[in-house]
Amino acid sequence: MALGSHLPRPRRLVTASSSALGPGSARLLERESALDLLAAETDRAMSGSGRLVLFRAPTGTGRSALLEAAAERGAKLGMRVLRAHASAERSGLPLALVGQLLNAPTGLGDLHNTPEDPDHLSDSARLWRLLCEHAAASPLLVAVDDAHLADQASRCWLTEAARRLAGMPVLMVVTERGQYDIAPPTPGLAYSLPPGVVRMHAVAPLSRPAAEELVRGVLGADTSDTWVDGCVRAGAGNPLLLRSLLDDLRAVFPYRSPESGGPEPRLPESSAELYPGAFVAAVSWWLKSTGPGSTKVARALAELEDSAPERNGEGRKEQGDHGPLPCGPGLPGLRPGSGAHTEPGPCHDFDDFLAELTGADPDRVSGWVTAMIRLGLLHRAPGTGIPRFAHPLLRGAVLDGWPRSHRQALHHRAAELRQRRGDGAEAVAGHLLRTSPVDAAGGTASVDQALRAAAADATRAGRTATAALYLRRALDEPLPRERRSAVLTELGELEFATLRTGGIPRLAEALRLQERPRDRVLAAVNLGNALANRGKPHAALDVLRDLGPLDADPVLARTVQTASAFFSDHDPEIRRAVYTRLSERAEHSPEWFSPALRALLIRYRAAAGLLSADSAVRQIRRLLTAPEDPLLVPYLLATAAAVAQCADAPDEAERLIRTGLTEHVLTPLHPVHRSLLNTRVETAAARGQYQWVLEETAGRLRTPADAALAGASNFLAQRVIALVECDRSAEAERLIAGIDVADAQDSWELNRFLYARGVLRASVGDQAGALADFRECGRRQLGRDVVSIVVTPWRSAAAECHLLLGETPQALALAEEESRYAAVWGTPRVLGRALRVLGAATGGRRGLELTAEAVGILRGTSLDVELIPALIAHGRQLTASGQPRQARPLLREAATTAERLGAVRLSGTAERALRASGTRRWNTSLTGPSSLTAGERRIAALAADGRTNAEISQLLHLALRTVETHLTSTYRKLGIRRRGDLPAVLNSGTKESG
Repeated sequence: MALGSHLPRPRRLVTASSSALGPGSARLLERESALDLLAAETDRAMSGSGRLVLFRAPTGTGRSALLEAAAERGAKLGMRVLRAHASAERSGLPLALVGQLLNAPTGLGDLHNTPEDPDHLSDSARLWRLLCEHAAASPLLVAVDDAHLADQASRCWLTEAARRLAGMPVLMVVTERGQYDIAPPTPGLAYSLPPGVVRMHAVAPLSRPAAEELVRGVLGADTSDTWVDGCVRAGAGNPLLLRSLLDDLRAVFPYRSPESGGPEPRLPESSAELYPGAFVAAVSWWLKSTGPGSTKVARALAELEDSAPERNGEGRKEQGDHGPLPCGPGLPGLRPGSGAHTEPGPCHDFDDFLAELTGADPDRVSGWVTAMIRLGLLHRAPGTGIPRFAHPLLRGAVLDGWPRSHRQALHHRAAELRQRRGDGAEAVAGHLLRTSPVDAAGGTASVDQALRAAAADATRAGRTATAALYLRRALDEPLPRERRSAVLTELGELEFATLRTGGIPRLAEALRLQERPRDRVLAAVNLGNALANRGKPHAALDVLRDLGPLDADPVLARTVQTASAFFSDHDPEIRRAVYTRLSERAEHSPEWFSPALRALLIRYRAAAGLLSADSAVRQIRRLLTAPEDPLLVPYLLATAAAVAQCADAPDEAERLIRTGLTEHVLTPLHPVHRSLLNTRVETAAARGQYQWVLEETAGRLRTPADAALAGASNFLAQRVIALVECDRSAEAERLIAGIDVADAQDSWELNRFLYARGVLRASVGDQAGALADFRECGRRQLGRDVVSIVVTPWRSAAAECHLLLGETPQALALAEEESRYAAVWGTPRVLGRALRVLGAATGGRRGLELTAEAVGILRGTSLDVELIPALIAHGRQLTASGQPRQARPLLREAATTAERLGAVRLSGTAERALRASGTRRWNTSLTGPSSLTAGERRIAALAADGRTNAEISQLLHLALRTVETHLTSTYRKLGIRRRGDLPAVLNSGTKESG
């Protein structure tokens, strides 16, 4: 660099005030103290006593700008300015910087090679003599930039020169990089100098107000706070980075304020959106200045933060209730406290992890992180303390140009490191998601195992979309047939509940890979169930037929027949054909039939009105004690639970359901899994546990991937009825608004939906619409050979609609038909309901007798859902017959029971009937132990025994949220606030009852 020479011959002493340093430093925000220091030291040098002023600062904070301001002002004050800029390229040439500074001739010898001739001056001495000659002619300002890059000989020369400036009109202003790096620093220029010969000034990053001022000065005073905040964070208070970012934004994203009439543009979050790329170039230069060690750590930190799959198109949302998708260590979405997640815990643990991952000194990494936080380039994530870059633009610029292969190698090292550290499976898998199979240094087997284990953990936590990501990555591995089939099945199971395809392509591929007969049958059942639930029961049976003859293994043959019977429920014609064949074979080859198949025939005959409940239950109980192959036991349990539920044996049904769900490995792909869940919901509904039904069905209806995935399902039907009973009919109407029955699959679940929609329509006064739904439900049921009332009481419901429409003869005909079928089945629920409706349709004295009989049958049972309407019906008839005094106790009982159940609709109906009888009941809420429902009592008892919510959830096979809701309701009813109060309150309630 050529020396700038300003040589005014007359020596003038001019005072250099800080204001005199203004024009050249107008862009130097918050540098007043540095400028004041320069002014004072310039005065001192002009007075004949020089000194060294050393500016130490991180890269990009304006060292060179201060040096330029000093040189410009020095020249204006009559000082001769000598300049030099050190560079790494010339750091190997001794005295290269000093030679540039003094414009000395080339060919200087080595500083340490002093000639033996004492009259011959050494190179350093000759350069010092040259400086003295310049100083004798005019006051000097020696400006040296980036002294940390200078050759060692020049640094020694500058240090020694600083010691001799006292008494000389020389001001030496030197800049030196001062920043914490991973590599230990070399001693600074002032390391060996006494304080009297050097004034050192540390240049800090811009404060937030100054940075905001700079942003608004460039982009406009009306720049929104959102843009200002983003720019300040991305620039990290570093003038170089901030100005480069603003240059890019001003060139490519012209800012328009809301007041200008146009929409405010979005501040970019990807460095790829910035062109011509001044910001990326500035960050790249900043990285280079930190050295390879710091660059490696910075890029590793940025890649770990940027490794969340959803940021790279991998995180497809598949369910509405998922937690966050997997991230790298210390990334958003990871919850501490679980071995399944990747967060290391305390921030120093992460620093150690980062150090081991990059091969750096842990102490240096920890110090570097702290330093970068102070500079504003990093911040610690709330809650975890994990360091992250201050803005996505900054993180993206750090990663810009880093090859993908290097990133993948980093994640493989991270996965191996986490495995060695004993972190959870998801901690390892989170990194493996960012690799490709060719990078699998740990071997395909270990990668496959880690991903499958992570998928299992995510599934247990309810994060099925995350689990699917792990399994899709596992399929990229070159797996053996058996393992590939297992992964495909697991992935198909997840997609079965979340994607429009229902996992069918995955399951079909898994079936093709199976070779052993047993595995082929199980895979075929999985695929068949997925097809049947997607409205393709014919295709489901075709899959089973394609297995060919299985005579060599009767258990497998029976499994196929049993699964076929379950699939046939999705189509009336198939159902009739399948059960006809089963019935014929049962007659000709009874020895071939296993208990599971016999149970299916019992259920079929019960639905056809050919068996009583007592007979069906006795036969089922005998079958449950008979030997059965483990493959077929779940089918037997599901069928037995359904029969027990219909036969007013809810406790037995719940026991069978728990056994099926807890003691057998039943994935959602197993035909029995959904059957057991359906029976569990129906059992709860029969008990009047409407709040539980609402909680249980909440997550089983729709998903973002396919809004109509559940369609007209039994879960939806039970939810609609529960909403109606809770007096939330408007919500129920919104829930079913998008379902078109004409396009729905003609399965048994559609019949349930039609019945539920009829209940909803009746509750809002649309009796004609409700009647049409009940009639259509009945027509479809009869087409499936379901003539009994054990499935849906459509006849009674339709009869009530006819009565409200003034069509008593039609109501009476349906009520009498219902009564006949109720007599065949013979359980209190169906008998009480049939007698109640028949009494209402009959009227008069006979009607009173029938409703009284209904109350007598239902009282003393656990069928409060049916007892309440019977009490109301009988009370209304008593009132109508002029006996309101006899009606009121019945109506009060109905209202009280309805309140205890939370049946708001029935409670309101009872209240209205009470008012019609000439009185109103006491309007007090039920409290105390006697007000608890059966479910609340069961959960409260376990909690009182010291069980945690999670343990109760597992013991009762309930959702954790259900347990929490029941306990909240229990605390309210008992008037307590703490779990510890439960034992005393429950015990006192027991004593009072006794």
